[in-house]
Amino acid sequence: MSPQAIAQRILDGFTNHYRLFQSITARAPLAFAQRDWETMREIASLRISYYDTRVNETVEALAKQVSDPAHAPTTWTQTKFCYQEFLAFHPQAELAETFYNSVFCRLFERKYYNNDFIFVKATLADAPALPVEAEYRSYFPVTQGLKPTIRQIITQFEFGCEFVNLERDIRLLLKAFIKQAPETHVKSYQMRFDILQAPFYRGQAAYIVGRVVSAHGSQPFIIAVLHNKNKGLYIDALLTRSSQMRVIFGFARAYFMVQTHAPSALVHFLNQLMPGKTKAELYNAIGFHKQGKTEFYRELLEHMQHTRERFELAAGTPGMVMMVINLPSFPYVFKIIRDKFGSSKPFGRSTVLARYQLVKRHDRVGRMADTLEYSDVALPLSSFSDELLLTLNSSIANSLRIEDGMLIIKHLYIERRMTPLNLYLQEVDVERTEDAIKEYGQALKDMIAANIFPGDMLLKNFGVTKHRRVVFYDYDEVQYLTDMQFRELDGVDEMTVSVAPNDVFPAQLTTFVLPNAQHKETFLKYHPELIDAEYWRNAQRKILQGEYKQVYPYPQEQRFIHLW
Repeated sequence: MSPQAIAQRILDGFTNHYRLFQSITARAPLAFAQRDWETMREIASLRISYYDTRVNETVEALAKQVSDPAHAPTTWTQTKFCYQEFLAFHPQAELAETFYNSVFCRLFERKYYNNDFIFVKATLADAPALPVEAEYRSYFPVTQGLKPTIRQIITQFEFGCEFVNLERDIRLLLKAFIKQAPETHVKSYQMRFDILQAPFYRGQAAYIVGRVVSAHGSQPFIIAVLHNKNKGLYIDALLTRSSQMRVIFGFARAYFMVQTHAPSALVHFLNQLMPGKTKAELYNAIGFHKQGKTEFYRELLEHMQHTRERFELAAGTPGMVMMVINLPSFPYVFKIIRDKFGSSKPFGRSTVLARYQLVKRHDRVGRMADTLEYSDVALPLSSFSDELLLTLNSSIANSLRIEDGMLIIKHLYIERRMTPLNLYLQEVDVERTEDAIKEYGQALKDMIAANIFPGDMLLKNFGVTKHRRVVFYDYDEVQYLTDMQFRELDGVDEMTVSVAPNDVFPAQLTTFVLPNAQHKETFLKYHPELIDAEYWRNAQRKILQGEYKQVYPYPQEQRFIHLW
């Protein structure tokens, strides 16, 4: 095949992928309108594997028709050049670059992964930027008044069903905005609204995202829209604080379903609303997790070019399944599966892989950290001390090899770094200790609501974020809640760990997890039901009947329902 034909074939594969991805995303509005939450969960899960399926199809089509770079280096440099020309004015250029890289890397060995053949660095950084205006629409209250403008914004989304009381919701929306952002409260003729054209769907909610622009600056906001059972829609909350918006777009939540023609423009707009978010985090948040991986890897390479730091063992109690390392100033941890597990872990590598994938495809409800999964990651050997290399070789030798001054890690997971909960509780005062224990119990309840049983509930497997939220991050024992058998301790010794593989005794929770008397007292103050087996069984019954409890990604006190 000629270089141009190869480039065209890869671009055709990407075009097919993007069309199908957008097609399944387009099912979300109808599912939301019909309150079909099972379909919403199915769509969110299916999208995770769409990318790999399309890449594999393209690889299969090319595998027997192309030569590797050792025999045809000019062919591949020309192929990359042709592909780059195709993307000069492509609305999804950055995603198409990543797709090209994925195809090439599955066709050939790692030794060919260099900037001559693939897009190690973003080559389109200097290309004409897609206008952010392609993704949002502006509204001007000066032409028709403030309330009519807000009504027009809400109704233009065509959610597929009526609001129960839109006039009430608009009144509460205005009152909340004045209260939350008084410094931006100006006369209606001195402002404009910039609103992203597509709503963001996730779980049982839809979100309107935008900003108010005035002479005083820009005020971002998110409006949450929910169903009132069979009665219709209502606006549930207004979020204007950047910290709350970052939580809604956070790493512990399922990816949004939002239709976009120009993802880079959408990400750029969101970045203006949440400057603290990286491009990698925002691409992940809107469902383009492969692009998020690409952007993250570039961030890592950039960071390593400007630091002399070396990797070290991550803080916390060492796990029996994962070896965890990090760079001191880089806010992520690198998790590699150990060659051998501890005797209390009666499963193998394939089970660990499956359980991490289960969480990836599941609604993480703000309580389970997202993971970026990589293969054949090359890191400078100089970034590892001899002592750490010896430690790694004693535990993960099967995952390592050395090539040309680089340490190649065959497979790893990368997660946002958090302070392990057990260490956090040793460092904070009484008030924050109480908050953290309360958060820990709420994290368990939120996971229960999502049909997740974390398995190992020890404090060391949970982390505390910079927003002081407690998030679970150790998935080697994760299972569906509905697969477990919750039992009372009747006739069983309190110190018995289990009787059958899926037996769980909730009454043991405080015995094994919270040996500290003060921690136990606090936990039982806020969450006494969690040591009752019937509470867990009742949650199972509701899930099996199709009832999923709504988990709100914002404080309960900000919900408008309290003001009705």
